[in-house]
Amino acid sequence: MQGSFEITGGTPLNGEITPQGAKNEALQIISAVLLTPHKVVIQNIPDIVDVNKLIELLQHMGVKAEHTGDHEYTFQADEINIEYLQTKEFIKKAAALRGSIMIVGPMLARYGKAFIPKPGGDKIGRRRLDTHFIGFQNLGATFNFNADTNFFTVEATKLKGAYMLLDEASVTGTANIVMAAVLAEGQTTIYNAACEPYIQQLCKMLNSMGANITGVGSNLLKINGVKELKGCTHRMLPDMIEIGSFIGLAAMTQSEIRIKNVQLKELGIIPSVFGRLGIKMEFIDDDILIPAQTNYEIETFIDGSILNIADAIWPGFTPDLLSIVLVTATQANGTVLIHQKMFESRLFFVDKLIDMGAQIILCDPHRATVIGLNRRYPLRGIQMTSPDIRAGVSLLIAALSAKGKSTIHNIEQIDRGYERIDERLNALGANITRI
Repeated sequence: MQGSFEITGGTPLNGEITPQGAKNEALQIISAVLLTPHKVVIQNIPDIVDVNKLIELLQHMGVKAEHTGDHEYTFQADEINIEYLQTKEFIKKAAALRGSIMIVGPMLARYGKAFIPKPGGDKIGRRRLDTHFIGFQNLGATFNFNADTNFFTVEATKLKGAYMLLDEASVTGTANIVMAAVLAEGQTTIYNAACEPYIQQLCKMLNSMGANITGVGSNLLKINGVKELKGCTHRMLPDMIEIGSFIGLAAMTQSEIRIKNVQLKELGIIPSVFGRLGIKMEFIDDDILIPAQTNYEIETFIDGSILNIADAIWPGFTPDLLSIVLVTATQANGTVLIHQKMFESRLFFVDKLIDMGAQIILCDPHRATVIGLNRRYPLRGIQMTSPDIRAGVSLLIAALSAKGKSTIHNIEQIDRGYERIDERLNALGANITRI
């Protein structure tokens, strides 16, 4: 359903908010239920469009999915209909969901074949899938791509462990190869593996199901294949992208917000990067308290040169939060260069911020210089459209800090990644109307 948010900005918020379960973890963890015929219980699942679409897709494939508690599902994949993967309905549903690529590894491992249409998702530039399929080929699978139908087919009579050096440390690529390798014969070694908390969570879950994965948390994973996996209960991490979004929101709107149960040790350098923008934080138990700040000053490097914030593979700064850092910097005191290395179209939303009065120079598709206004001139409300999930929330944060009324169209993009964001922020005193 296409909709819009009408936002009346300029009001400080106040209160407590609990982050949802991690979207990026959910897409991997839920796909992993395909690896076993036994029951798998997953807790803290976010109620968002992308996750719900994946659960619905699995149900059409024959997975029994039962809503057994608050944000909890029980899955059982004991009767999978492989023929369904060749139907027009499957092609339509899977093509609409970027996360559908995550079912390929488990299907290949357990059934020896998998089919997937070219997935959709955010419009943030090329997002290649080579790493996934090269990994499957290393394990002994044959791969075919039909350019006329945009359909991928992967098949293997028997997967065999192999040594591989990934061409890029792809999070979804690593997850897919790991899920394929857990049931392969012999040992698989993956070098240059992604080591994001999402991958660590997936490996911990698979090990609790009976897999044998070592090196978890590093970029060198060793997987000794097992014959079968059993069921388990797994609790997902809170969403670190939501946590970063709320830190930026509090600073921009001069709000006092306490972010609850953040699993601080899993956040890596996220708090310190926002700290470099001058945002004060208090860490109380497992909560982050952002006090209301009239001003926040961007640091410079030690030699006095302009701060440069760039995305990098974990434990570097996640690319999903660069849009939030960029918008937060618009009302800081100082200048920062934002360098988005991984996606070439992700900074194009800055034209909306410029229309709102922000001082931003878009140097090229990957770099933007933000000259902080130090609140001398508040942003002004405008009409805009959300191009992708993270830019959508960045524009929402800008609108909540702006003077007057803003309208954001295409909010289905925001709903794909953030659960009932309007209701949860309105509970803190925001003025967001869904139309």
